[in-house]
Amino acid sequence: MRANTWAGRNKVEVRDVPDPTILNRRDAIVRITSTAICGSDLHLVDGYVPTMQDGDVMGHEFMGEVVEVGAGVDPDRLRVGDRIVVPFPIACGACAACAAELYSCCENSNPNAGVAEKMFGHPVAGIFGYSHLTGGFAGGQAQYARVPFADVGPLKIESDLTDEQVLFLSDILPTGYMGAEMCDIQPSDVVAVWGAGPVGQFAMDSARALGAAKVIAIDKEPYRLRMAERAGHTPVNFEEVDVRSRLLELTGGRGPDKCIDAVGLEASHGSAHIAAYDRVKQAVRSETERPHALRQAILSCRSGGVVSVIGVYGGLLDKFPAGAWMNRSLTLRTGQCHVQRYMKPLLRRIERGEFDPTRIITHTLPLDEAERGFELFKNKQDDCEKVVLKP
Repeated sequence: MRANTWAGRNKVEVRDVPDPTILNRRDAIVRITSTAICGSDLHLVDGYVPTMQDGDVMGHEFMGEVVEVGAGVDPDRLRVGDRIVVPFPIACGACAACAAELYSCCENSNPNAGVAEKMFGHPVAGIFGYSHLTGGFAGGQAQYARVPFADVGPLKIESDLTDEQVLFLSDILPTGYMGAEMCDIQPSDVVAVWGAGPVGQFAMDSARALGAAKVIAIDKEPYRLRMAERAGHTPVNFEEVDVRSRLLELTGGRGPDKCIDAVGLEASHGSAHIAAYDRVKQAVRSETERPHALRQAILSCRSGGVVSVIGVYGGLLDKFPAGAWMNRSLTLRTGQCHVQRYMKPLLRRIERGEFDPTRIITHTLPLDEAERGFELFKNKQDDCEKVVLKP
């Protein structure tokens, strides 16, 4: 089959790779009809997530048709011919974490748990197409994929909604929603979101859906800010204004009630010398993150507020403002999204017209053009916000 593979730092390559097979009684094989390039894929391509190997199949946002199931898959839950969306965390459904609906912390799905434990202190769940740190599972930017624990994770789509309407239930819509949900939004709240990429856009939409009085979008790309503004959010360009000062202006001097970091470890900064400081430290591996957005969110949030972190971080960062966090009674909440928890409720919201996930799609390409898709997305060419690939 054809698949998009990691071919070294700053390089992906569509290759012929072996077809997946059933390895476990609870596996399924899915013929992929739509998949997507995620912002967190760029962390892999840029070399900031360790344990990637040449030939690893990338991608963790995908959906398709079940073409084979293992003998242990309950036919009442999944059958050949079912149309499904596959969540990016692989969860067993039986461990203590899964019982608590903390699916991205599953204790049984990562065969390389020992490696993750050395990195993070405790193991994390397996993730499709996201390095050997999270299990080395082949991803979904391919014609077919093997789905472990297939009777736990996938969501059956039994309506006539298009792939584009439901594909992002695999990751970015639940991730954005969880980022807003962790804020405990009240009707009077002003919510600021760092990052107007796909996850940031969905975090903004979710904050509004959960009742925020105002949602502020922070980014530097004019086309992303226009997209947020068209959706009803207030744009702030961090290359044109001082973000903290502008947020104080917009909130009567108090700061946003809730702040969401939807950027993660490769953040930019409007100040050249601050950006250069973290860029150099990251380049020489004296830190693995460029945490500009996280620092700014903590320093901008009103005292007693909530900072919700859904941007991906992988290791160690420098100059974390612990004093501001502790002394001003800020609550910091974070986590890889527990996607399975949110898929059904968000599907119902899509069916009711409360969310339009298609609004962020700017490019649809065949799988064989994945390399071009990464180039467009990474370098923000042609006003690229989200790339969907069709195998």
